Amino acid sequence: MKSAIYMDGNRFFETEFKMEEEFENIVKEHYKTLFGPETIYFDLKNKIDTRTLGSSIPDGFLFDFNDKENPEFYLVEVELEKHDFYTHIFPQITKFFAFFKNSTSRNNLIDKLFHFIKSNPQLEEDFKEHLGKKEIYKALKDIIENSQNILLILDEYKLELQEVLETYTDTWDKMVRVEVLKQYTANNKEIFTLNPDFEDIGFIEPIASEEVAEKYSEKYHLDGVEQNISSLYEKIKTAMIQLDSAIQINPQKYYISIRKHRNFAFIGIRKKKMNIVVMLPYENGISLIKEHTVKQLAESVQKFYNGPCFQVILQDDANLIEVLRALEEAYKQQKT
Repeated sequence: MKSAIYMDGNRFFETEFKMEEEFENIVKEHYKTLFGPETIYFDLKNKIDTRTLGSSIPDGFLFDFNDKENPEFYLVEVELEKHDFYTHIFPQITKFFAFFKNSTSRNNLIDKLFHFIKSNPQLEEDFKEHLGKKEIYKALKDIIENSQNILLILDEYKLELQEVLETYTDTWDKMVRVEVLKQYTANNKEIFTLNPDFEDIGFIEPIASEEVAEKYSEKYHLDGVEQNISSLYEKIKTAMIQLDSAIQINPQKYYISIRKHRNFAFIGIRKKKMNIVVMLPYENGISLIKEHTVKQLAESVQKFYNGPCFQVILQDDANLIEVLRALEEAYKQQKT
């Protein structure tokens, strides 16, 4: 069902896209508006062969540098709702899962992306602006190895998605982010709506049945990560339970929370690193933690976590003791 927006005496009509290419062009031309100024988006259609990505080429590649310590990479697929889900969209996305699991395919893509960036002076300058002194090839490899996401952009939500997300929790539910993008026009003016807001896409927890919620286990989060990260997680978990046997380890879709009376930390596990949000003010964080990167979080992010908090990034268990002290302090604070 098409909708309209009424603003300043104008009626903005929703655009009905006849061709997928029209919809793709909207994303390509307005990606800074849709995804934020700290993003880079481009496509390589007709520039790479289909074997590079499991016999399927995505509509675009998105690099999100909003969190410079944890940049995100997305294979982007833009689809119209009128396309059949199981014969068109489902097999297209499924091929991307196989690509991400194949190290040779990932390396081939990294090579292709690097050479394309180096051949485009403006694009190379954009990456240098975000990467600073980091070497582009190594940065691409680190980002794609650590962050493996698929962004599915639709002009209308597909009802089949909920069933698929609940059934394939280790692939679709874990790796696919879904956005519904609409364009409205009136008198040569445009309005776009994006649901959910891209800035919040990593924080939206699903409303799931108990059966589905049980699938968000520690195994779900640890599957495919490096052994040192799994070991690091176990050390943190053991230390927390030794601190208080009543502390709960609570896996959700995007993180594992640590709680007693309420959540006092959130662990986000990636392939080669771990991000921990600690429910203490940033000033406490930089006082307690000296040997790890401590990040001050935006007000909107702190609001999502329901209080003052900071993020610490771990790649191994070196100097873990100072992080454990911060977690212990957050545990004490949540009891008051």
